[in-house]
Amino acid sequence: MSYLSIRDLDLNGKRVFIRVDFNVPLQKNDRGDMEISSDKRIKASLSTIRYALDHGAGVILASHLGRPKGKPNPEMSLKPAANRLAELLGRPVKMAPDCIGPEVEVLLPAPGEVLLLENLRFHAEEEKNDPEFARKLAALCDVYVNDAFGSAHRAHASTEGMIRFVPKAAAGLLMEQELKYLGMATTHPERPCVAILGGAKVSDKIEVIENLGKVVDRLLIGGAMAYTFLKAQGLPTGRSLVEEDKVDLAKKLLAELGAKLLLPVDHVVVSEIAAGAAYEIVEQIPEGKIGVDIGPKTIEQYAQVIAGAKTVIWNGPMGIFEKPPFDKGTVALAKAVAESGAVSVVGGGDSEKAIKAAGVTGKISHVSTGGGASLEFLAGIQLPGVAALEIH
Repeated sequence: MSYLSIRDLDLNGKRVFIRVDFNVPLQKNDRGDMEISSDKRIKASLSTIRYALDHGAGVILASHLGRPKGKPNPEMSLKPAANRLAELLGRPVKMAPDCIGPEVEVLLPAPGEVLLLENLRFHAEEEKNDPEFARKLAALCDVYVNDAFGSAHRAHASTEGMIRFVPKAAAGLLMEQELKYLGMATTHPERPCVAILGGAKVSDKIEVIENLGKVVDRLLIGGAMAYTFLKAQGLPTGRSLVEEDKVDLAKKLLAELGAKLLLPVDHVVVSEIAAGAAYEIVEQIPEGKIGVDIGPKTIEQYAQVIAGAKTVIWNGPMGIFEKPPFDKGTVALAKAVAESGAVSVVGGGDSEKAIKAAGVTGKISHVSTGGGASLEFLAGIQLPGVAALEIH
């Protein structure tokens, strides 16, 4: 697809509306005030914001935060994000009391200034993609930039609706990076191309498996979703998590993908799921036991496949990653991906935690910021926020 980049826009003297993803986790401090527990998403937007400021723009930032259900909720205000952004930028960030209306219009930024609008979802019209609300947002700016890949799978007023009311729309630097790596991995990857898919449910990844099955050379399956496939092969799964209503689908996928799809050949099993629980390694899961991670033979087999890859796509953990020692398979594969030298695209919170735990973040080509959005992209689903940027 063809779209403009922020680099293609004349920003000098213009007011640029940048849709960012400041949907940051908040918690109450000792004083009862809301504060940010992770500023990762704010930091991810800095390059685009700084680019706009360096090129003479007045910057309007807009985001949602949480699920306020279309009504103002002080606990979901973006004020903590404005304060943190001001610290990171080293310049003032004005906080608007709303995202549309006269109170906002009097605060519109001059070149070099930054204004953060209040939570878009304080208005029900945002999620409804209401045209009048979209028009009011568009009236605030001269040009529009979407840098919120994590919200690009939503057809909301700020991600899709307002684009038809602005003279020019473009992708921000973060959005551009996401589309570059995810697009390359799913349309013209360097081969061999390997996908690693984990997580609990086959149902969450059906479209991803079907779409990547057409693209990749090998598909490595781990996590609890593997047990549904093993059940489909007639193998014992004990008390492991199995989606009984997806066993027939798993049979169909096994038949379609054949030798392309690899399943675990051994397993870490327990009698109960708890951190530090006694475990054993088995090739077949005994009655009453629960699979919680891939075993050492599977790690070795998967690592060999990864070592020969030129492109690796990874989404989802190989076991109950949050309960050590059942994170061994996930961490071992993170190290294998890093050591492979392949172009690597990682998506999903647990996969990101795994590469951090393995100490290999710096060796991964791209870590996607969009959970649901990256999953839909990998599934071959067109994202409304990306499609709206397309140049016709």
